[in-house]
Amino acid sequence: MNTVSTVTHYSVPEEMEEGSVVANLAADLGLDVKTLKGRKMRVDVVGNKKYLDINKDTGELFILERIDREVLCPLKTTTHCFLKLDATIENPIRMFNIEVEITDINDNAPHFRRGTMHLDISESSPVGERFSLNNAADPDVGTNSVKDYHLSSSDNFALEIQTGRDGSKFADLILKTALDREQQAVHNLILTAVDGGVPTRTGTASIIVRVLDVNDNAPSFNKDKYIVDVMENSPIGSLVINLNASDLDEGSNSAIVYSYSLYTSERTQQVFILNPENGEIRVREMINYEEFKLYDMEIIASDKGPNSLSGQCKLSIQVTDMNDNHPEISIKSFQSPVNENIELDTVIAVVSVSDKDSGDNGVVDLHIPDNMPFKLRESSDNYYELVVSQPLDREKVPEYDITFTVTDRGSPPLSDNETMTLELLDVNDNVPQFPQSFYTIRVMENNAPGALLSSLTAFDPDLHENQYLVYFILEKEIANTSMSMLFSINPENGNLYALKTFDYEIENEFIFHIEARDSGSPPLSSNVTVHIIIVDQNDNAPVIVSPWRAHGSVVEEKIPRSTDKGSLVSKVIALDTDSVHNSRITYQFLQVTDATLFSLDQYNGEIRTMRMFSYRDSRHQRMVVAAKDNGDPALSATVTINLSTVETAVKAYSDMTEVPLEYDIFSDLNLYLVIGLGSVSFLLLITILVTIVLKCQKPKPSKAAPPCRNSVISERNSIADSTLVSNDAYWYSLFLAETRKGKMVVRQPVPKGSRYIVSSLPRGTGLTDTSGSAASTLQVQMAASFTAF
Repeated sequence: MNTVSTVTHYSVPEEMEEGSVVANLAADLGLDVKTLKGRKMRVDVVGNKKYLDINKDTGELFILERIDREVLCPLKTTTHCFLKLDATIENPIRMFNIEVEITDINDNAPHFRRGTMHLDISESSPVGERFSLNNAADPDVGTNSVKDYHLSSSDNFALEIQTGRDGSKFADLILKTALDREQQAVHNLILTAVDGGVPTRTGTASIIVRVLDVNDNAPSFNKDKYIVDVMENSPIGSLVINLNASDLDEGSNSAIVYSYSLYTSERTQQVFILNPENGEIRVREMINYEEFKLYDMEIIASDKGPNSLSGQCKLSIQVTDMNDNHPEISIKSFQSPVNENIELDTVIAVVSVSDKDSGDNGVVDLHIPDNMPFKLRESSDNYYELVVSQPLDREKVPEYDITFTVTDRGSPPLSDNETMTLELLDVNDNVPQFPQSFYTIRVMENNAPGALLSSLTAFDPDLHENQYLVYFILEKEIANTSMSMLFSINPENGNLYALKTFDYEIENEFIFHIEARDSGSPPLSSNVTVHIIIVDQNDNAPVIVSPWRAHGSVVEEKIPRSTDKGSLVSKVIALDTDSVHNSRITYQFLQVTDATLFSLDQYNGEIRTMRMFSYRDSRHQRMVVAAKDNGDPALSATVTINLSTVETAVKAYSDMTEVPLEYDIFSDLNLYLVIGLGSVSFLLLITILVTIVLKCQKPKPSKAAPPCRNSVISERNSIADSTLVSNDAYWYSLFLAETRKGKMVVRQPVPKGSRYIVSSLPRGTGLTDTSGSAASTLQVQMAASFTAF
């Protein structure tokens, strides 16, 4: 039995959907559909893939997997592509040969193996030259393969289609016009391949035509002439200009070398350096506007082609002035020194200024400090005169450092200065000046003759002989005595000296003038008042004037033993001819027989009883009283008083000592005054006669004996008579004090008339018990009182 049947043919297009029915294989083979499963009908795989299978329920042959003809039959040696299958069925076993032809559909577009084709064509290539192109490939076959080529629009190229022996199509590129690389160095073309399918499919490729250069263009500059500005003093190496010449060629044909032409001077080539590679011109040396203001040069640009071509241009470099030159000052004349009294508007100096720069950089201004008594006056172009604008005074400013400052108007401005010293000559225009207008000089009395009192130095701000001073004492007489006899001044240094020893008690001040005179021409002078004050020294000891006693004698006093407590026993009065401070006197006991019996007032010198006498007290009491002044060191004087107590029936007058003086007491004494007046007149006549007799007997005058002052025995509450020498103020105070104590005070002239004898009388009634001595004293004192008052 034959188990293999004949071949069954089918034809299906490629790329059918999966599940698509190819044919009813069971019906075509005459098999019962119902027995297919039982008989295990199957389709064997041919190759690695199972593209077809049978549906055992329906007996249909269907597409199991999409079929790609170009994959199944990759070779294009034949236009037919078959898929062979073996169908097997059992019970009994039978095999069926199935051949399925896969027909082509236009499912692939043409494509080029290279998407971009590069062509290098010399710009010197002739027209009509042919250049082969890569052809396109299409997996489809038959009419679905490549049928034609198309070229994008181009003025320089055309396309020619060729057919190969196998029927394939290819194209050639034809040059139809001459190329110019400088106009268009690259041509971009699109080649399109078209198949014959329906619908048609296309594929494209880019054609890049690069035109190869030929050295047919010379280098050229943008301009035929360049003009640039460069600042003078530009740093070495700074860029002036970049001359970028261009060459339309490429490669070595466009590589340019720059150089100076023969028309460029050597000086220009020394100042500026040209880079041959890039055309940069830089500064080689310092540029000075004041030397050259313009540089001209010619630059050549040459390419490196086989037949070198060149171009040239001209370059003018203009130097811009920089404010690099300081203004200059020139002192044409300068007058120094000058007198300080020089007239205003007098020319002191002539100055010129200049600046090498140009424009505003060369415009200059001249100044001097504002605080000077000078001004500048422009006399001509860039010439100035320095004149005096204010009065000069050498004593205030002896010299001037005048700084001339010149400044240009550049940016930034530059300046220069010149300092000249103007000295002023002195003129005698200042009088000597003392530091004080009034000098008070204190001089201690008892000074040594020739002692320096003070230095009265004047000052004259002038110089030299105008400053040399001479000092004088302006003559003035005091009490017929010239000041030059009392004082002396050193004419050179003004030291004032005393020529004699001064005594405060004789003269205590001097006022005179001292003149200082310079040596100028004419000389100037000034004077000052000098007040010399003689300062007192404690050089006079107190003099005890009451109670009076002879030199070295003791004062004898008597007092009734029945004297009451507080009664005035005696009064010590001392005088000091020193000044008030030194003549202030205090009293004190140095010795006293019984310190409990007497008291001494330290200020007025009164000695009083502190208690009444008792039978135990001695009848003779001795007291030593010291009168001490207030000087430093203090000086003193002493008096010794021997006091005797007596028994007497004389009526006590202690109560009267405290009665103040009444001016009507003299009315009770009218009778006594009349008697006294007569007695005084009589005694005066007797005195005159006795004096005449004595004069006649002694033709040569002899030294008058010191006046004798007799003490009067004091009654109770009385003091002994005292003779004092002092001034009127003292006598007035003494008069008041004594009259309060019941005494009359009179002033009597002494022979010279410059001093007075003052006596004090006890006041009271009941004078009948006074002794004859007392009465005689009363008569003399009354007569003196009449004469004085």
